[in-house]
Amino acid sequence: MTARRRPRAQTAERRDSLVREVRAGNGNIHELARRFGVSTSTVRRDLRELELSGEITRTYGGAVGGPQELPLRDKEHGRRREKEAIAAVAADLVDTGDVVLLDAGSTTARLARRLRDRTGITVVAAGLNAIALLAEAPGVELIVLGGRVRHPGEGVVGPFAEEQLRWIGPDKVFLGADGVTARGLCCPSPEQARLKHAMLHAGRATYVLADHSKIGAEPFAYWTPLDRPHTLIVDAAARPADLEPLPGTALLAPPDDQTDQPGRHPRSEP
Repeated sequence: MTARRRPRAQTAERRDSLVREVRAGNGNIHELARRFGVSTSTVRRDLRELELSGEITRTYGGAVGGPQELPLRDKEHGRRREKEAIAAVAADLVDTGDVVLLDAGSTTARLARRLRDRTGITVVAAGLNAIALLAEAPGVELIVLGGRVRHPGEGVVGPFAEEQLRWIGPDKVFLGADGVTARGLCCPSPEQARLKHAMLHAGRATYVLADHSKIGAEPFAYWTPLDRPHTLIVDAAARPADLEPLPGTALLAPPDDQTDQPGRHPRSEP
């Protein structure tokens, strides 16, 4: 299998902007070519790569980005390096003795994978992928949130899960999102938005795990307000101008091949 070359910075920035345009409903190839000052063949190539990474869905003459929700297995193929970098930073925040609450999602599943070899921690999991990863981890006490399994995201939702959180006080909560704006976390369903809000308020410290393509994205109509102190963990490709409107604090996760500590960018608290 031939490894793909990573796109140049200019190409990567254009593709990030393309994702935002497509998710906003502006998916016509000819309009996108005029907007970005490139050929239609370049736009088609960009859209093909974005579809392979699970960011958008191509259609005849263009592409759509929402409100279609991608299956979890497709999400797991996109932004792999960024998600691994974010998961590495998150895993370093987990201490022995901690009770950790994990939201459903592809990035939180990568965090679960990094916690498998830990000892003396308790993980409360809401996603089937994280549950499968931790079910046989000998040093991890696993608690599974009960409720309805929602497809295609494969996460547990509903009043049973929300009720359970009344009796659990996690030390750290790790949330995923399909979009992060000043309004909050963008979610595909109202049930997910309610559960994330309950998770946000359940623990002592809350972290949002989101790669840079999620910053400013609004693919769906449902929202979890970020109405308590929290920290966003995002990869280093996030632009300061995009982070500035967001409440809270941001930790920038360095690329996999760098060992320096993540940068902290304070912002006003909500």
